[in-house]
Amino acid sequence: MSLRRFEQLVACTRRRMAALHDRRTGRNTQYPMADIGLSAFSVFYTQSPSFLAFQTTMQQNKGLSNAQTLFGIEKIPTDNHIRHTLDEVPPEELYPLYDEVYEALREQGIVVTFRGVGNTTPIALDGTWYFDSAETHCENCSRIEHKTGLITYYHSAITPVIVAPGQRHAIALRPEFITPQDGHNKQDCEIAAAKRWLDKEAAHYLPGLDHNATLLGDDLYAHQPFCRRVLLQRYHFIFTCKPDSHTYLYTWVNQLEAGQDIRTVTMRVKDAKGHWEDHTYRYANGVPLVEGEGALKVNWCEVTITGKARKKPYHNAFITDWKIDDDNVAGIVATGRARWKIENENNNTLKTKGYHLEHNFGHGKQHLSSLLAAMNMLALLMHTFLAFGDDAYQLIRATLPTRKTFFDDIRALTRYICFPSWAAMMDFMMRGLEIGPYASAPDPA
Repeated sequence: MSLRRFEQLVACTRRRMAALHDRRTGRNTQYPMADIGLSAFSVFYTQSPSFLAFQTTMQQNKGLSNAQTLFGIEKIPTDNHIRHTLDEVPPEELYPLYDEVYEALREQGIVVTFRGVGNTTPIALDGTWYFDSAETHCENCSRIEHKTGLITYYHSAITPVIVAPGQRHAIALRPEFITPQDGHNKQDCEIAAAKRWLDKEAAHYLPGLDHNATLLGDDLYAHQPFCRRVLLQRYHFIFTCKPDSHTYLYTWVNQLEAGQDIRTVTMRVKDAKGHWEDHTYRYANGVPLVEGEGALKVNWCEVTITGKARKKPYHNAFITDWKIDDDNVAGIVATGRARWKIENENNNTLKTKGYHLEHNFGHGKQHLSSLLAAMNMLALLMHTFLAFGDDAYQLIRATLPTRKTFFDDIRALTRYICFPSWAAMMDFMMRGLEIGPYASAPDPA
């Protein structure tokens, strides 16, 4: 089914939730897995930690609730039953939902609008924490042992997203959770998880892309074994490259002859607010990433941006496998700089814009923490889908001042009113805002 509307999103989500791993037997199975999974997901989708409590009260008072009409939840389980049942479900069981939304965006021509250097699709990688505690922990926690003897237990994940210069949104792909790996003595880490994601998912996404892909990452990823792995998977890369962690490369660059081995290009451009800026690029091709025989040769570039509207100059540098010239250096840098969108438009949005990624919704003993985090990320992905495909959602979001206002309204409306459908609730909001089909006709001149 090609996804177009909220109701179709809920239908495919229900099918996936119904197929979640279920070890319950006997009387414990009074709540179907679809209701349990959708009950948990509805909390993240509505950005309302009290959504289920409100709907339980509404069901008792009115005989119907938004849990039923919007999400198709026939019986709302208790919070404890949801946590206990979902603890045994690994987050990977949700990944087909990520794929369905991604494929729908691709079919509708959205993914093709995310383009970077060489007309490739930029995919940014980054790790983020979503839980930490000095006491609460499970078998899948990572840990930091401090010199004081205290231990910090935490959960983190790689959160790959498709980004692009000039694109406000980010499209989330399957995450990779950083957890202790069977047969490994060392703790899992971000770069090891990124390698797993690349090995498992590179081929999965590449055939679906209309063009090749370019991986983006911070300085951590500018690591020779990882760069080789990226090339082996037929991806390109642009990674931030700092002098402190790449001393040999910068020693080499500093010895190059200006104008011959290292070139400089200066451009005068306007920023997003119309202010003139000077962009100065320097670049060199065929620079060894590390010292020693067999060092990977990469291409290096840096940018310095100055302008009267800037309090201080912006500076950054990158390594890439793209051969750099005067014509493409600005595009390479623009694509590399798009990496920040994984932080601003994805990770920080999940943490500070109402999704409460770092809140402990339930930790469990096995997979609960990571499964709920995957649901939270999936909720943001589905909101991104609606931002591209749902006209009413787009119009209301554009009219209200912030994302927070929109979800504040959703929480209030669903607490007091039972809507027969998502479309009915969007229609109610448009009517109240007097927009869309309810916009007041302009007074005749």
